[in-house]
Amino acid sequence: MSVYILPVLIIFLFIYSFFKKVNVYKSFVGGAKGAFALCLDIFPYICAILCAVALFRASGLALWLTQILSPVFSFLGIPPEVSELVFLRPFTGSGSFALLNNIFATYGADSYIARCASCILSSSETLFYVTTVYTSKTSIKKLGYAIPVGLLASIFGAVVSCLFCRII
Repeated sequence: MSVYILPVLIIFLFIYSFFKKVNVYKSFVGGAKGAFALCLDIFPYICAILCAVALFRASGLALWLTQILSPVFSFLGIPPEVSELVFLRPFTGSGSFALLNNIFATYGADSYIARCASCILSSSETLFYVTTVYTSKTSIKKLGYAIPVGLLASIFGAVVSCLFCRII
């Protein structure tokens, strides 16, 4: 049944646009043109956040902060082996997936640590990346409490994820 959902939606879109007398091709090209302009507008912001993450990891600051915060994370029920993942996830998605892959290779995919890491990764978001992309195209420049609340929610999600993995 699910195989037919996308073709049915596309056919429905063409039928709907035919009755509304909308030029589908022209609309598609206009949307693609807008997407290209959007990519050009947000590219400097994405480049800046990716460079900052690379510098953060290459400088050793990420590892140093992970070692300092590891006892706090252990107190909260987060294994020390995944503390770098908790710390890095709000900054980068690809780096987080690389760390998850390392955890799988080191501890095995079915281990408690790997399950915690998987749940942490799926219950959190690349907060700084998303904030950078969305605020680059909107008039919202003052984030106020958005970042601290997002980081707190990310930590809470990690704690609950590890608790959930411990129960199961």
